[in-house]
This record gives sequence, C-alpha cells and structure tokens, in this order.
Amino acid sequence: MSDSEIEIVVDDPTAPEPDSPAVADTRTVEIVVSLLLIALALTLGWDNWRTGIAWDSTGPQAGYFPFYLSLILACASLYGLVVILLARQEVSDTFVTRAQLRRVMAVFVPTLLFCLATQFLGMYVASFLLIAVFMRMVGKIALWKSLLTAFLFTAIMFVTFDIAFDVIMPKGPLEAAFGY
Repeated sequence: MSDSEIEIVVDDPTAPEPDSPAVADTRTVEIVVSLLLIALALTLGWDNWRTGIAWDSTGPQAGYFPFYLSLILACASLYGLVVILLARQEVSDTFVTRAQLRRVMAVFVPTLLFCLATQFLGMYVASFLLIAVFMRMVGKIALWKSLLTAFLFTAIMFVTFDIAFDVIMPKGPLEAAFGY
C-alpha cells in the first residue's frame, strides 16, 4: 500500500452514536401526529363544508362525502389523542434512532425537492434529476449508469405519456424549447 492510498479517518469524539435516539419519546410523536391529523381534518372539513355538504336535486353536493370522511378522521384522531393522554406514562420505546432518521431523510429530502422542482423544471427534468441523484447517492451506482438510466426512464415516460397517451404532464423550460 502506497502513501497515496492510505486514508485517515478521524472520528468526532463528541458525535452521538448512530443507534442513539434522535427522537426518544414515542408518546410525544403520537400526540403531535394526532394534533396534526385533527388540524388536517378540520381544514378539509371546513373546505368541504364551504363547497357544499347537502343534497340537491341531482344528489350529493361535491363536498358531501369528503366532509364526512374528514369528520371520521377528526373523531378517530381525537379518540387516539385522548387514549394517549389518559394512558399512564410508561417508559416509552425509542421512536427513531439517528441512523434510521438519516435513512428516512435520504429519501424524504430528495422527494420533497423533486416536488418543488416539478413546479419549475417540469415533470421530466425533475424525474431525471431525482432518478440520477437517487441512483448515485443512495445506490452508489456509477455516474454514467445513473445518468443513462435516468435518461432512458425519462425518455420512455415522455413517449408513453405525452406521445402515446396524450396525457398532460407539468412541463418546464426544456420541453417549451422543444415545442411541447
């Protein structure tokens, strides 16, 4: 082994262990999720009530079924919240470790960026970037294979949706430059 092949790894002595809890309390997460679901149900219920939840001469209005589904969601979430709050606080399990959270974020962050990029770059360019980045960063695939696969998949998706089935997909500046 030559001097140029030696790799020196220095661990941070203050860094937490990969299996240490990032979020230690499951009870807190359950309460937060229940509250978020109640807020979502209230928002959906209000919007569907505004749209119309009654019956008219042609049948139910547009918000009828979604309103009652949001009511069911609110009741179920409220029930879950009450159960959590009334339960004796026991030693709860670790909700997620740092290593697990890192793996989840490795998927969540690029997917969120994909959704945002779709608004500005269009579906095809954003898909190309998402596939190439996932293959390269998460899968550790060679760059040329990642780019080729992303290009082929995106091209097949374009031919299938835009040409064969004439489905309107979000377009960006690249598609506009080619007249689509």
